[in-house]
Amino acid sequence: MTGRHAMTASGTDAPAATPALAVDGRVWRAFGDPLVPATGTGPLQGTRVAVKDLFALEGFATGAGSEEWLAEARPETTTAAAPAALLAAGAVVAGIARTDEFAYSLAGTNTHYGTPPNPKAPDRISGGSSSGSASAVSLGQADIGLGTDTGGSIRVPAAYQGLYGIRTTHGAVSVRGLLPLAPSFDTVGWMTRDAGTLAAVGNVLLPGGRPEAQPPDPIPPDATLQDATLQEARFAPELLALAEPDVRAAVDKFLHDWTAGTGNPPLERTGFRTAELPGWPSAFRTVQGYEAWDCYGWWISRHWDSLGADVAARFRTASQISPGECGAARELLSAAREDIRSVVGSGVLVLPSVSSVALPIDTAAVGGKSIEAVRRSTMQLTCIAGIAGLPAVNVPLSTGDGLPCGVSLIGAAGSDAALISLAGRLAVP
Repeated sequence: MTGRHAMTASGTDAPAATPALAVDGRVWRAFGDPLVPATGTGPLQGTRVAVKDLFALEGFATGAGSEEWLAEARPETTTAAAPAALLAAGAVVAGIARTDEFAYSLAGTNTHYGTPPNPKAPDRISGGSSSGSASAVSLGQADIGLGTDTGGSIRVPAAYQGLYGIRTTHGAVSVRGLLPLAPSFDTVGWMTRDAGTLAAVGNVLLPGGRPEAQPPDPIPPDATLQDATLQEARFAPELLALAEPDVRAAVDKFLHDWTAGTGNPPLERTGFRTAELPGWPSAFRTVQGYEAWDCYGWWISRHWDSLGADVAARFRTASQISPGECGAARELLSAAREDIRSVVGSGVLVLPSVSSVALPIDTAAVGGKSIEAVRRSTMQLTCIAGIAGLPAVNVPLSTGDGLPCGVSLIGAAGSDAALISLAGRLAVP
């Protein structure tokens, strides 16, 4: 184990010789000062990274939010591409952050380790599945929360905790060394307290950044970075209507301020085929579940009792999905992908990041009806970028009651850098 004052909350990694720090085990699986030092110097020097417990870190086992998986895992021999690039750019790894089991949740409520705190709304859930990474940043214990986004696992905790966050273009950032959930939708993302740090990480991880920080994996053609300024933006009232009134009011104010500002792309109203939208999350969950079972069914089938009720229920459903059902869902999503990309065009689509503010902890029982209802309504919004393989940036907002929420900017494939730049200009004071 590298770094000083390293601690673990699981017992799998070797204990440090120095006394353990008082670290919240709901946030961190392992923590150090630092846990992993930088391997180079560069634009991220002086920043601390909370790494979601899905990325390989040399010398540490990868736990995937599961006690049993961690107990059987062996220490990694190499570091995953994304954290390796951050280390090469001067960042240090503060620790390994908690995640929902196998990243198969949007709530952040892990049966084994508890719910990471949400300092912006202390009586409410953190959001997941990049829950520990988000809380570490929100608490000020890290500057960068490295995570993943399949169905909203960056955008949801970022919105719930008042952070900036980006789900990158599918394939734009290497997933080498990352435990998958659903490879058709999995992306690397990150969360920060300010848009400037969000951009600094993008300059390292996105195509066109520092050559020595680039992952070795090939970048798909549709993930080529676009540096041009976004020239147009649109919003669909039908999508705004999917959010609860308090979130919708916050987004409405954001849109009003957009049009009143100077130098912003012109904002226009557009239509969205919401009649077909209810079927999209269902098809998304079908493909996601089929791929998740393909990734972990061999292990889950021997460890059902180790899973929390919510994640176990999703894997049981996933285990029953047939190849034919998955194929039909892929066909529907292929058509949806084209529809979404035609609406986004070469500009940006503006929509709520989440359907509601974070649920109160006391009503958010793991696997309970409240969490499942919010998951379904939120996925109607978050699945849009996932289906189309497009980048999306969460800009933090607040409701009239001062609760965190967020607005998403979805751009064309490869427009990640332009979206981050736009988010910085639109930052809400």
